[in-house]
Amino acid sequence: MAHRHRGLIRDLVKDIVLTTINAKWIHPSLALRLLKANLGALEDRCEIIEFALRQPLAEKIEPLAAAHPRILGISVSIWNHTAVLELFGELEKAWAADSDAAARPVVALGGPEVSHLPPEAEIFRHADYVIRGEGETAFRELCENILADDRSLAQRAKTPQFIDAGNVDTARIKSAYHLYTDEDAARKLIYVEASRGCPFNCEFCLSGAASAVREFPLEPFLAEMDELVKRGVKTFKFLDRTFNLNIKRAVQICEFFLKKLEERAQIVVHFEMVPSLFPQELRDVLTRFPPGALRLEIGIQTLNAETSANIGRPANPEKELEALRFLREKTNAIVHADLIAGLPGEDLASFGRGFDRLWRALHGPGSASENPRVEIQLGILKLLPGAPIARRSETFAMKYNPAPPYEVLETSVMTTADLARVKNFARFWEIIVNRALAAFDGKKPVFDDFMTLSDALLAHFGRNWGIDKHELREIVQKNSAK
Repeated sequence: MAHRHRGLIRDLVKDIVLTTINAKWIHPSLALRLLKANLGALEDRCEIIEFALRQPLAEKIEPLAAAHPRILGISVSIWNHTAVLELFGELEKAWAADSDAAARPVVALGGPEVSHLPPEAEIFRHADYVIRGEGETAFRELCENILADDRSLAQRAKTPQFIDAGNVDTARIKSAYHLYTDEDAARKLIYVEASRGCPFNCEFCLSGAASAVREFPLEPFLAEMDELVKRGVKTFKFLDRTFNLNIKRAVQICEFFLKKLEERAQIVVHFEMVPSLFPQELRDVLTRFPPGALRLEIGIQTLNAETSANIGRPANPEKELEALRFLREKTNAIVHADLIAGLPGEDLASFGRGFDRLWRALHGPGSASENPRVEIQLGILKLLPGAPIARRSETFAMKYNPAPPYEVLETSVMTTADLARVKNFARFWEIIVNRALAAFDGKKPVFDDFMTLSDALLAHFGRNWGIDKHELREIVQKNSAK
């Protein structure tokens, strides 16, 4: 009987386990599902095990150690790099303590973070293979080769083998949306992609590295979206970096979701759009979305023309701000606009002026409390591994933190103190204004007014995290009354 029991357990074990640490529980990984869906004959021999960043480490180790796969594939991103290193530290102990000599699987790493790290990066000490680039084909081929070869652990190379994978033909990628579970569909934000790539070459970003935008065939894509709607998916977040690059196609996708809304589907769609590409036909369709159904992410990044030129970013500030005013005045869209501090050549005063211009475009004469449909997200420049902006470091005296997420520490015109103040500003802005904790009736210039407030809050609390929201609201209201 015991022998039969062991045999049953072995039958349940999957040869391949795909895992990652997602930013939040509600953010399931489309990347893992695409890898599994494109394994061909090996798909049924693969299991996905996902975790959340704040999940206790022990809860991550136990299922992975118990799974005993022959291949462990891990997707690594900038936000989970450190967490994956911690995971490896404990997994190595668990594998060493296991009486089964084959307890340690072949480890394959992939994802945007490891695709550009130098070979001596610490995380590669735990890897047997590293796939650089898109993995749908390369990972399948790797698994086929490994599972056809019974090499022992002792025969593995002491350094990882790097596999340079090119871009995959989107027409040949098998859809993975069926791998979202019923729980995913009912309770989580569902990631989808209608295209890959970006035609722009902003030096702080890697999306434009391949330059050409590759689109997934539209009719099959919309059929998949229709199935997700039928399954009860409520929130669709598009991964496309330039959703409105192809206006005709963008309008067709919007029309599809508008039809579903007219059929009383309870859905929200989230697109990232290029701020300078809002022709009339796109504007017409965006005005038809009802309140709460449309979220738009608009990457402004900087309104300083000289800084835009320094980073190779096409810029038309007046056109971009006019598009934001249109979204505020004529649509029901929830708008999330991004600015980045620490870009080469932009000092604190210029960044503040850009913030105020963005505020006026998004709010007009009203205050934040009167227009909760808009958010300004402030970020600090990150030196992504492989990003071309590294070549600006000497010219603009840019120093970065060598640890993820590689944030800039100072530039020739932005001191360490300046950037620390902006980070503190960004944190308090997020929890007070973006989350509508308290009304902020900023005077002009708004940036200077809120910077004074955020400095005072940091001095009062000694931190910008773990603060009781009721106490924070009370202090903000007292400050506004002065």
